[in-house]
Amino acid sequence: MVAVPLVLIVGVTVVDLLTSPNIHLGPLLVAAPALTAAFGGPVLTGVVGALAVGAQVLIGVFHGGLFTSNHEAQILALIVVSAFVVFFRYAYNRHEQELVQVRGVAEVAQKVLLRPLPSRIGPLRIASVYVAAEAEARIGGDLYATVRTPYGSRVMIGDVRGKGLTAVGDAALLLGAFRAAAHRNPTLPTLVAHLENTVYWDTVEPTEDAETAGESFITAAVLDIPDEEPLIRLINCGHPPPLVVRQGRVTELTVSDPALPLGLGGGLPASAYEAEAFPFGVGDLLVLYTDGVIETRDARGTFYPLAERIAAWGGTHPQHLVQYIHGDLLAHAGGALADDVAVVAVERCE
Repeated sequence: MVAVPLVLIVGVTVVDLLTSPNIHLGPLLVAAPALTAAFGGPVLTGVVGALAVGAQVLIGVFHGGLFTSNHEAQILALIVVSAFVVFFRYAYNRHEQELVQVRGVAEVAQKVLLRPLPSRIGPLRIASVYVAAEAEARIGGDLYATVRTPYGSRVMIGDVRGKGLTAVGDAALLLGAFRAAAHRNPTLPTLVAHLENTVYWDTVEPTEDAETAGESFITAAVLDIPDEEPLIRLINCGHPPPLVVRQGRVTELTVSDPALPLGLGGGLPASAYEAEAFPFGVGDLLVLYTDGVIETRDARGTFYPLAERIAAWGGTHPQHLVQYIHGDLLAHAGGALADDVAVVAVERCE
């Protein structure tokens, strides 16, 4: 890449020296530092700019008019333009370094907020994928977590109805409440009631933004997966129903009485929730997802048919499944997603 501006300087200089003094190609030398700034740092850009100025001086000396107003103006203009290019390249580098630092902080924050799920927890094999709608985003309102208890595993997936820092704060609040309470091994209705109260009382707290206070809520599916029983206990709080893949057939786990999304119940007691049980034996594959998956449209406006695509997939490994859904979803959307998506796959092993 460095050879390009150097060859340009040499080429312009040689052609200018070989042509008539009435033909002035020296102004073309300004392209050399401009090209260098596209790939090089401020130091390299400054060096190439200095070489371009030296070449302009050589042209003036060779034509015997170095101190003419024409050559002096060309040299001065080249110095000024080169200086501006170096300055803007320096400013760009500073901005790029700050952006890298911000991205690093965001990645650390995401790992703290949305911890990577373990690949194995008890008799369960787990895989997950999170894709932000914005290419540069690291944190969003989709969330998932798993906690190990003495009797099994508890899994939660959720989607904050909100945007920006408010959504991130609500996600952090719910994840912290889930991790803290689930370890105490309460019943599933007691756990969900605790999550509901946590989200509700946080939304009614006074804030500086009074217009949006109390408007956010969280859809969530909270599951209890016992080690010794081939079943799943589920409480669904307004979230898209999970799917179970059993021998190539996909079944939707639709509860008979869905609960309100977290934060809308006004602080409900545990008696307001009832867990429903669904079969989940060895070899079965559980798929949890946020609505960003099934609401993704293609160019014709067709929603992504998640259950059909999983049934056509035919595999069994959770990691392969989330990778397949990720790639297939991007292909369906034409490479760009309109919403954050999260997918968690859980397989019961021997």
